[in-house]
Amino acid sequence: MKIRPQQITKAVAVLLSLSLSGCAFVTLTDAGAQVRQSSADDVADCKLVATIASQTKSKVMVERNLSKVKEELIVLARNRAADMGANAIVPVADQSNGAQEFSAYQCP
Repeated sequence: MKIRPQQITKAVAVLLSLSLSGCAFVTLTDAGAQVRQSSADDVADCKLVATIASQTKSKVMVERNLSKVKEELIVLARNRAADMGANAIVPVADQSNGAQEFSAYQCP
């Protein structure tokens, strides 16, 4: 079986587009950088601002790295908490299928 240059070019283009579609570009904003990830004990004297639902892609053709998905969910929650005037987040539940809930708090 002889492989033609057009087949190689097409295969490379398909693989490149699939790999790029699997990349999520979630960046921490300057305001989000001011929000800390805390534990329930850390926020005992803080005011609950809201519950935040973060979601990102957990699967693009194949399952994504769970630690990368978790990191993106935290970044999204920190950015959203900052938009709401909170300065701390606490995970409410474990991440599942690329989604996770956080409580956002305003702490002194």
